[in-house]
Amino acid sequence: MFSVLFDNWGTLINGLGYTVWCSILALIGSCVIGTVFALMEISAHKVVRVIGRVYVEVVRNIPLLVITMFFYVVIPKYVMAIDGFTAGTIGLTIYTSAFIAETVRAGIESVPVGQMEGARSNGLSYLQAMTHIIFPQAVKIIIPPLGNQFINLIKNSSVLAFVSGFDLMYQGKLVASANLQTFNTYLAVGLLYLIITLPLSYFMRYLEKRWQTA
Repeated sequence: MFSVLFDNWGTLINGLGYTVWCSILALIGSCVIGTVFALMEISAHKVVRVIGRVYVEVVRNIPLLVITMFFYVVIPKYVMAIDGFTAGTIGLTIYTSAFIAETVRAGIESVPVGQMEGARSNGLSYLQAMTHIIFPQAVKIIIPPLGNQFINLIKNSSVLAFVSGFDLMYQGKLVASANLQTFNTYLAVGLLYLIITLPLSYFMRYLEKRWQTA
């Protein structure tokens, strides 16, 4: 494993860079989109609630690869040309946003209703109440499941390998094809994924313990 890692260090690290960059972009995008649809799901307006619920249910029940291939094959054919990295990142963002939306919604709804009523009775607008009262309490609740979603996002970024996204899995596949050391190559690839996911896992646990005692 280590010989494969050292002999192909540049190639694998380049793939790791693409994986990290894709994960960061998808993380930011999915958090923003997921939060928006979570708020839509709990909106007082029925039409808005329905739109939010339909988005979440549809996206959650479509495989990530299908969503990614839609952007890799269909969009370039009928709309505009995009490369594999972009298609994979968009697919990963949309797919993860549905799960984050459910996590955020559950966190918000777990905050006692009286918190919102008290905030509104003291003159805060809905947005101010959500920002200053509800969200700070919900964040403490959603940290564990949100951390799991972040880790899943990084692992799911391997979908880029199917659309020539130059990520770690894609580069590992090229290395394995060249040196015919499939076992050692994918062992090295797994080790590099662990280098990203393990620190994130421990960091999320640290945040969980710190915020629960705050």
